[in-house]
Amino acid sequence: MIPQIICVVGPTATGKTKMGVALAHRFGGEVVSVDSMQIYRGMAIGTAAPTPEEMEGIPHHMVGVADPAESWSVARFVSEADVCVQDILRRGRRPILVGGTGLYLESLIRGTDFAAGSADGETRQRLQQRLEQEGIGPLLAELQTIDPDSAARLHPGDEKRILRALEVWYETGETITQHDHRTRQQPPRYRAAYIGLSFQDRAQLRRRIDLRVDKMLDAGLLAEAELVWNNRSRFRTAAQAIGYKEFFPYFEQTASLEACADKLKQASRNYAKRQLTWFRHMDGVVWLDAGAPEVQQCACRTVQEFLSKG
Repeated sequence: MIPQIICVVGPTATGKTKMGVALAHRFGGEVVSVDSMQIYRGMAIGTAAPTPEEMEGIPHHMVGVADPAESWSVARFVSEADVCVQDILRRGRRPILVGGTGLYLESLIRGTDFAAGSADGETRQRLQQRLEQEGIGPLLAELQTIDPDSAARLHPGDEKRILRALEVWYETGETITQHDHRTRQQPPRYRAAYIGLSFQDRAQLRRRIDLRVDKMLDAGLLAEAELVWNNRSRFRTAAQAIGYKEFFPYFEQTASLEACADKLKQASRNYAKRQLTWFRHMDGVVWLDAGAPEVQQCACRTVQEFLSKG
């Protein structure tokens, strides 16, 4: 039987952490964070990582597990997170996946088989050298010969994916088009109950986001942002996280703190829209009004019905 897991999804500032903890209490679960930035240590405030008080004694996995100087791919995240999910299942507990990084979540549930290759690998470095010496033209022409479907989908300016497609071919002898098709034919690794949280009134979500930013600043966000700023050459991925780069102009003395905070609020609102678009396209999500008084009870009933079907 395919293992059953519970997922809490939705845009930022909708109470996913609180819901995940409530479901973990109710169904004997442990939380696995599915957030591409909460993995980094020392960035708890800006990434809205759950505090010990918010965890309420529920074990949380994949929070603060990486050095900010590291750059994690979706493949690495899925590999590490799946170890946590399997361990939780082995101990007879229920995995509760909570987060807003849709690609990571879908890849984990599907059990996506990522093609070979890595940024530090020999093949990638060789292709990178060719790019610097020859430009993207010859590489794209080569891809058109090897994998015309992939070449047709990719914009000539998308150098990263062009190199990746060639790398997969050289490493495996299989085109990335063939690999992706084969992966999609495989059954999902897990059966998931999806609880989606949002607000019927979009203005309420905007107010929640703005309030969250104000609370983050009160909690010490600026000190975290300064740490990232001072180490931005090493913390390359972390420095791109929403919540930090917006304050770089303040440290450069080219913008006021208030202007940077407003910029963060707008960036967070834009991110919430992108998250909502992603999750709205996912099948099987049961959407609940995050502001409803009975939202936790509704979620528990939905999950209970899902689990009772085996």
